[in-house]
Amino acid sequence: MATATSQRAIVSAQSHQWDAKNSGFQKRTGNARLVFVGSSCLGSRKSRLVCASGVPSSVVQPIQLPSNGDGGHTPKKSSESALILIRHGESLWNEKNLFTGCVDVPLTPKGVEEAIEAGKRICNIPIDVIYTSSLIRAQMTAMLAMMQHRRKKIPIIMHNESEQAHRWSQIYSEETLKQSIPVITAWQLNERMYGELQGLNKQETADRFGKEQVHEWRRSYDIPPPNGESLEMCAERAVAYFKEQIIPHLVAGKHVMVAAHGNSLRSIIMHLDKLTSQEVVKLCFLLPPSITLGVGI
Repeated sequence: MATATSQRAIVSAQSHQWDAKNSGFQKRTGNARLVFVGSSCLGSRKSRLVCASGVPSSVVQPIQLPSNGDGGHTPKKSSESALILIRHGESLWNEKNLFTGCVDVPLTPKGVEEAIEAGKRICNIPIDVIYTSSLIRAQMTAMLAMMQHRRKKIPIIMHNESEQAHRWSQIYSEETLKQSIPVITAWQLNERMYGELQGLNKQETADRFGKEQVHEWRRSYDIPPPNGESLEMCAERAVAYFKEQIIPHLVAGKHVMVAAHGNSLRSIIMHLDKLTSQEVVKLCFLLPPSITLGVGI
């Protein structure tokens, strides 16, 4: 059951079209919707992709795609696509206030509940393919969310790390394939690597190095922590992968879900919404898992 702090979806009046040439959103007239559910924010500025709602709700509000006119929820045109971005639920190290980065830590029971809640909100959206990072907290979030989907398709992780792994995980039933959704894992979608901060308590680190220094490591765009990645470095790998692997699905009219992390998702939103380096550092995900949905016709 949703808590009193659940957020309603906001429908933007803007519409966008996937453009294969620039691999981004292109404005156009029409009735496509951009919806956000969760608690992301961009300072006081509303982003084209991220709009935070301040309206509390005691009932989960599933997101609906534009109807095809016959009461269903399938897209109105074959060229329509949806992009769903989900930040993972609370991890065990989130709970302990530790820098996690690329350390592979699972969800807490609260994180499991958050992932299930996220799934309820997207249960009416057809999903053709799922991308996650290589980290278990993102994969758990994706799997738990899909267990709530009304179409009851089974998410199956694709093992393409070797020819043998691919061969051994083959499915030989066409009917079973139709009832499955491929889940593709990619290290490029991982959280940014926090270097020598990984495993350290955030408050103790601030006490040791000073709040300003730690804030600079965490929130600046191009300053990495010791032997770690900056947001800029994280964006280079995440956006390159997004352009190469995910954009083609969207251009083809597929509905894609990406379950990943605060910084890799910020990087993708920065690319799609053409945010500056000053704007993207203000973009935050306040409550895991946050959901961003973009629909283009």
